[in-house]
Amino acid sequence: MIKNRKLAAPYLVWMVVFILVPLAIVTYFAFTDKAGNFTLENLMIIGQYSTVFVRSLLLAAEATVICLVLSFPVSYFLSRQRAAKQKIFLMLVMLPMWMNFLLRTYAWMSLLENNGIINRILGFFGIGPFQMIYTSGAVVLGMVYNFLPYMILPLYTAMTKIDNSVIEAAQDLGAGMFKTLTKVLIPLSAPGIATGITMVFVPSVSTFIISRMLGGGSNMLIGDLIELQFLGNSYNYNLGSALSLVLMVIVLLCMSFTNGFDDEDMEGVV
Repeated sequence: MIKNRKLAAPYLVWMVVFILVPLAIVTYFAFTDKAGNFTLENLMIIGQYSTVFVRSLLLAAEATVICLVLSFPVSYFLSRQRAAKQKIFLMLVMLPMWMNFLLRTYAWMSLLENNGIINRILGFFGIGPFQMIYTSGAVVLGMVYNFLPYMILPLYTAMTKIDNSVIEAAQDLGAGMFKTLTKVLIPLSAPGIATGITMVFVPSVSTFIISRMLGGGSNMLIGDLIELQFLGNSYNYNLGSALSLVLMVIVLLCMSFTNGFDDEDMEGVV
């Protein structure tokens, strides 16, 4: 027992220095003014930005649902391949992530802008140009493209543990495609679904690069608002800390919801 505690000591030190201390600092500034006096004004001001919070949650939820719908068949396909093919396909899934995040987003800017590649191609057929960039749809597209692998990987990991004999048994008992999906695949993939939702929703709701580059000023998200408080002209780190604290609470609530969903599904399978 003592040996195990010694092995855990570096991790505990890491947690204290890089998690608990920064969290304590954020909490302190969230409940104080610039003079260091206790106040709830920062939290009360957040109500003025309710539309930003709602927009962030809706766009992040939309991107998460799209990633889930796209990733489920892809992950199932990967999990049913031979080991050698799985490695090749997984490399293709991970390949875009080897490129810098900013470069990937800049690439979508060149594709979606009014004189971009997509509108030029459509122009050859006498269609367009369409306003695709600086819209909420462009923001969701950027989220889906950048975070889709985070949904595929946990789903793939969960589905590789599903034996083919389980699916065959369900089909032999008369279950069609829909029942096999809803009664076998989805419940057994629940851990991967819960993990994928968390890994996509959390960065989506807090992103600011995607919304700034693809959404323009009219699609400000929580991440943009927090960045403005620390790096913008306003430089109100007390309000920025309060916004960060509220965002953290929202993320924790979403994670607890997905964990509850995971536990309920696993109990149903058992």
